[in-house]
Amino acid sequence: MAETPLAFMICTFVVLAAFFVVDLFVLGRRPHVPSTKECVQHIVFFVVMALIFGGLLWWVAGPRPAVEFYSGWLTEYSLSVDNLFVFVIIMSNFAVPKKYQKFVLSVGITIALLLRGLFILAGSALIERFTWVFFLFGAFLLFTAFKLISGGDEEEEYHENGIIRVLRKVMKVSDQYDGKHLRTTINGVKYFTPMLIVFLAIGTTDVMFAFDSIPAIFGLTKDPFIVFTANIFALLGLQQLYFLLGALLDKLVYLPIGLSVVLAFIGVKLILEALHGNSLPFINGGRPILAVPEIPTWLSLVVIVFSIGAASIASVFKMKQLERADEQTAK
Repeated sequence: MAETPLAFMICTFVVLAAFFVVDLFVLGRRPHVPSTKECVQHIVFFVVMALIFGGLLWWVAGPRPAVEFYSGWLTEYSLSVDNLFVFVIIMSNFAVPKKYQKFVLSVGITIALLLRGLFILAGSALIERFTWVFFLFGAFLLFTAFKLISGGDEEEEYHENGIIRVLRKVMKVSDQYDGKHLRTTINGVKYFTPMLIVFLAIGTTDVMFAFDSIPAIFGLTKDPFIVFTANIFALLGLQQLYFLLGALLDKLVYLPIGLSVVLAFIGVKLILEALHGNSLPFINGGRPILAVPEIPTWLSLVVIVFSIGAASIASVFKMKQLERADEQTAK
């Protein structure tokens, strides 16, 4: 397997940075509610870009990194869809005007990406030095999968995290928006607008969700470049998905089951890898357990596609079944 060339990585980050710059400073200059056509076009564009990137990665570095990217991207994208539930609640809680919601999501997701980058660097450093951390990641993913399938992970309302609560105490924040401005003047006194709080709420809340998505992708690849690019492509187009699926999110009833299967599978994969490279003295005398099976990345990709695909299709059938039942009741 060839290593990913440095020039390819640099070009990748330049192009991805350009996507965010255009989104923030060109498309984001005009506050508006994206149409269904615009949302679909953006989502298709970024999905095609991710597929092309995986193909280029296959060409310059070999099939394994490409399969790892596709697996990681699909996992992160699926888990990011789950984040949209909370984004809807945050927008409602802070009464963000509809025409500014796209701009808020763009800035919030950019903040989230920067914070995820720090999280990925920390996770990569931990794995490099302490392979036993896979035991913790695996156990956490299994616990998260159980909570998802049992319904214990559902949040009906948004609760401000510690960062937001501290900011409210140390800064003057007005109750009214002033367009896209972060600062406003009321009776001669300078205030921060709620826009700043919403930006940070979106960004920091996304990172809270990354506590399960980042360990999950490290179960598929240990390459920080692939982990980071999979996260970027998963977040690109997420704002359009927010407007496209907004009213349908609560109808994807089987999505949590599909996600729980993916997380549980990757959790088991992580624990098996930890056993295979074991160094903990109280397990097998500190020696690796080479007899445990290794799950190939291609199998991970198959499980991810099947689980998320089956959950989505089942949700669509369930939604149509409920719609027919409502029509019959109305008659």
